[in-house]
Amino acid sequence: MNRTATASRATSESTIEVTVNLDGTGRSSVSTGVGFYDHMLTALSKHSLIDMDIQAQGDVHIDGHHVVEDTAIVLGQAIREALGDKSGIRRYGDAMVPLDEALAQCVVDVAGRPYAVCEGEPDAQVYALIGGSGVPYAGSMTYHVVESLALNAGLCVHLRLLAGRDPHHIVEAQFKALARALRTAVELDPRQQGIPSTKGAL
Repeated sequence: MNRTATASRATSESTIEVTVNLDGTGRSSVSTGVGFYDHMLTALSKHSLIDMDIQAQGDVHIDGHHVVEDTAIVLGQAIREALGDKSGIRRYGDAMVPLDEALAQCVVDVAGRPYAVCEGEPDAQVYALIGGSGVPYAGSMTYHVVESLALNAGLCVHLRLLAGRDPHHIVEAQFKALARALRTAVELDPRQQGIPSTKGAL
């Protein structure tokens, strides 16, 4: 079974190309023009064991919003295509990941019915600008990333921040929890014959 896919998208705001291998080793090549987002996508690949090649260009002279959200859209489309009919997958994944004072929990269902719930962030997180020199990553974007990924991959995602103060730690715990839950959900289960649903389709 070859669970790889490439997806692309071009608009007046961004040009994105993403290739994924669901049965990879966590290898990645990521360039979006938003340094901290590159760091988070690299972590997403590493901890999900999904190989990701992500090349994105966008109107970062305005801010990072368009390229961040659009990259998540295309990543979701590539994952959805790579999943095929979802035969043999575990379907559900659950992970809780700490990063110092931050603690995040994520549950993923490869349901085919997209839904995203993100909760628990401190009010100040939406105003945080994370990153060194260059284009910062806005703390408000994590919700957009999770929602865009879920809607385009056909995932139901519940992401909860249970604790956290430092904006960098909060986002990194969130991405790593998503990665670990996604890893389990898309993994092939040798005991699972066919599609893991009583309906016979996901």
